[in-house]
Order: sequence, then C-alpha cells, then structure tokens
Amino acid sequence: MMESLRPRSKYVTGPDGSPLTIADLPPTTTKRWVIRRKAEVVAAVRGGLLSLEEACNRYTLTVDEFLSWQMSIDQHGLAGLRTTRIQQYRT
Repeated sequence: MMESLRPRSKYVTGPDGSPLTIADLPPTTTKRWVIRRKAEVVAAVRGGLLSLEEACNRYTLTVDEFLSWQMSIDQHGLAGLRTTRIQQYRT
C-alpha cells in the first residue's frame, strides 16, 4: 500500500549508463536472459521504475531468481550474470 504513494521514476540509469524507461525494458515474453537484459531489470527495480513484485510478475521470475541476479551484480559486476561462469562465482 505504501508502494503506491511513492512517486515513480520516468527513467533510471541503465547498466550501460544510458537512460532506461519502461519502454526500453526487455519484452514480457523474454525467454533468453542475456546479461544486458538481466542488468536492465535489476537497474529498473533499484531505480524505482518497477517494484520487485512488478518485475517478478512481468517476467515470471521468482524473488530468489531476481535476488540472485542482484547479488551477482553486487559481488562480481555484470560478469557475474554469465550463466556459463556461474560455478566460478558460487561460494
């Protein structure tokens, strides 16, 4: 309920430094999650463009999946989002 009282951002800074709007986000039908798309969704949630719940509903993600993306970025940067390298980053 408090979420609806918070003003929405019209854009946030994307992972490449450019402005990111709702229209720039990956399509809701995305099945192949490349690094850039994951990073855009994380940036949108962090910047207030989407709530965590909205992002999970929009992209059919679990909260744990989204949080793992966020943690990978925090700990290893964008390279941490590579699925082919995930075993190297797990502790």
